[in-house]
Amino acid sequence: MSNYHSPGRFQILPVVIKNILIINGLFFLATMVLESRSGIDLIDILGLHYFSAESFKPYQLITYMFMHGGFSHILFNMFAVWMFGSAIENIWGPKRFLIFYLITGLGAALTHYIVMYFDIQPVLAIVDQLLAQPDPVTLQAFLGSPDFVIPSYEVQELANAFVKNYNTLLQAGDTAGALQLSVDFMTQYREAFLNAPVIVGASGAVFGILLAFGMTFPESKIYIYFLFPIKAKYFVIIYGAIELFAGISETPGDNVAHFAHLGGMVFGLLLILLWRKKRL
Repeated sequence: MSNYHSPGRFQILPVVIKNILIINGLFFLATMVLESRSGIDLIDILGLHYFSAESFKPYQLITYMFMHGGFSHILFNMFAVWMFGSAIENIWGPKRFLIFYLITGLGAALTHYIVMYFDIQPVLAIVDQLLAQPDPVTLQAFLGSPDFVIPSYEVQELANAFVKNYNTLLQAGDTAGALQLSVDFMTQYREAFLNAPVIVGASGAVFGILLAFGMTFPESKIYIYFLFPIKAKYFVIIYGAIELFAGISETPGDNVAHFAHLGGMVFGLLLILLWRKKRL
């Protein structure tokens, strides 16, 4: 990329990096303060919900990048943003770096949506079938299957109460009432199921930055645990392979959006190749 900006001097804390660190820090502080003092769940408000969930808002596609679920989460991400992003911003300039950061974050969100669609579609198909044609046999099979995921404690309580009242109505011979109760429960369950997954963090953009660093400084050495040197190009390849394997072999309870991380890398690669092709 022949026209990349090259600053007169290397800045340890370039302007975009500095503002990313500040904004993330302020959001993290606000999350803790509002939760403890007012009971306001800022992660639920600004984190990224599934696009067809009731809690989804378009602004979450941006705000989710600045939210984090814990101190170690934000510490790791912001350290990586500074460590790898500073060199990239110094070469590209603030405008190009900011565009890259936001697009890789959006690319991570889009990838997450695609993967999540295929993950939840089988469950939604059963739920929608039970809403359209409530059937005791199908319902019983669903409630006893691994597809019946309990996303929260509140849903567990709701499910327990439903099963108790549903069985009571069936035993009393009120089949119509039991089926109507199942429709009401499935409606609530569907909404809770879609609202439950919330993605937060700058990890998608971080993986995009890591990819950019590996492509820009392929021979630079990265020290794993500050002890073991490895060239940046190999580090990126290995890290990407680890995320791919983790995403494919993901187990229940794994709250890491591995494919979103890969999405950040893929969109970063596509953007860099586009810029190179246009010689920007």
